[in-house]
Amino acid sequence: MDYQAILEQIRSDITPHLGQGKVASYIPALASADPHDFAMSLHLINGESFHTGLSDKPFSIQSISKVFMYEMALSLFEESILSRVNVEPSGNPFNSLIQLEYENGIPRNPFINPGAIVIADMLTSHFGDNADQSILQYFQNSSDNFSIHIDTQIALSERQSGFRNYALAHLMKSFGNITNEIDNVLHTYFNACSICANTIQLSRCMLHLANHGVDPVTNNKLLSAEHAKRINALMLTCGHYDASGEFAYKIGLPGKSGVGGGIVAIVPNVMSIAVYSPSLNHHGNSLIGTMALELFIRYSGHTIF
Repeated sequence: MDYQAILEQIRSDITPHLGQGKVASYIPALASADPHDFAMSLHLINGESFHTGLSDKPFSIQSISKVFMYEMALSLFEESILSRVNVEPSGNPFNSLIQLEYENGIPRNPFINPGAIVIADMLTSHFGDNADQSILQYFQNSSDNFSIHIDTQIALSERQSGFRNYALAHLMKSFGNITNEIDNVLHTYFNACSICANTIQLSRCMLHLANHGVDPVTNNKLLSAEHAKRINALMLTCGHYDASGEFAYKIGLPGKSGVGGGIVAIVPNVMSIAVYSPSLNHHGNSLIGTMALELFIRYSGHTIF
């Protein structure tokens, strides 16, 4: 299959739509993103890769980092993690306080904000003040690229505007589901969300999830096959906030989005995909990125169904 030709066709198809949607402005440092940016990258498990657009331009991965945080927590805490974070779709916005109140401070899944904050609390308990650096190092190892970094300006902007995340953390602490100091937990969380990568690096770092937890290029085992299966299942059912069902319905691949405009997706046993376009739809997912993945499925026929 000529993947480069498919990527160029997708780029041609989406170009008239660039600029539609709105960039995330509730985090001030993200508001300056160019709504006309677009990039897409594929990494195959045989080591080949294909790219189009601004594939070397770094951006804030935001909630995509929650995949790696949960990978780490799952390896460290195994089944005990389920007593603090569920694995069910939320059906509500990613920063909803109402659902959390009704459900006694237990987040629905680790890919919405309260779930990731609890995971950040668990990683802070294990790694202490270096939890954010441990998450960054895990990301670097999975991508085999140590130039990936935390953007401290974005992290500061998140901290200064993160009132709802503070509210979520305080509410969960009132239920006993946050054990560390809230400032320390949110330091871990905000810094993880502020990791910056381009689509080349991002698709590369997801490749182990297409290969049962093993990086097929370096043969480095990052996860057990069982844990890789669980991560992919969560990405399929919970990876796109309250639009996860729609994403599964239209695209049919495990994936995870972030409000920085990135989306990653997995074709098991074949490839990993990353797409970037910062203008979002009303669910907080990349509007053009979602469109590009729909086109990719149409042109390639790749789906898990």
